[in-house]
Amino acid sequence: MAQAWQAAKSYEMLPACDIMVHMPMLFKNRHRKHDPVWHVQIAMLAAIALQLALPDKFSVGTRYIIPFIEAVLLIALSFTTPKERIFRSLARRLNVLLLIAVTSAGNLYSLVVITHQLLAGGKLSDGRALILASINIFLTNIIIFGLWYWEMDGGGPGERQRIAKYEQDFMFPQHHNEDYKHPDWKPTFIDYLYVASTNAMTFGPADTKPLSRRAKMLMLLQSMISLTVVALVAARAVGILN
Repeated sequence: MAQAWQAAKSYEMLPACDIMVHMPMLFKNRHRKHDPVWHVQIAMLAAIALQLALPDKFSVGTRYIIPFIEAVLLIALSFTTPKERIFRSLARRLNVLLLIAVTSAGNLYSLVVITHQLLAGGKLSDGRALILASINIFLTNIIIFGLWYWEMDGGGPGERQRIAKYEQDFMFPQHHNEDYKHPDWKPTFIDYLYVASTNAMTFGPADTKPLSRRAKMLMLLQSMISLTVVALVAARAVGILN
């Protein structure tokens, strides 16, 4: 403890210029040789929190059913994921697919309920609640499709470590540059979350391009869901507020 305190004091005594030199090390873009599971766990915790924030009328049964199942599957993921960099695990594959499917079903149900009530005659009169629910569904949808892309591309994170880049479902900018500093670079979940975010906001791919037909169809599905949320639900909510 004393050594740590002395180190902290010495760092505080550094000139401002030296601190600025060492500061970029805290935000260094490190090359990872494996795909950390905790990235996925944090994203899923955010999705669970978003689903818990939805009113019961937009949830399956009560708002606690789907999040409880997701929490159990998320805990199981820590035990079913092998520690090796390259792996193929049927138990983990089923665990992840079931987790994503349950989350997708819960979010789709919420979207269907809101859309049905709007098209059936505008039974929703609270525009503020509708806007908050729309933002909730939109953000959860980004996390869900980030998980789908992450698990689909190249057969999943374990299988993706051994295949060539032209066998993957997505072409990232790092794959275009043959002289890249890390030629064996592989995407992690954060990269797929970014792909899902840009696709949801622009209704199309940005710097990362889909190569396979299944990747193109999945991105098309996400764009259609995002367009439904923005064009139908959000627009109607603004009309109610006005």
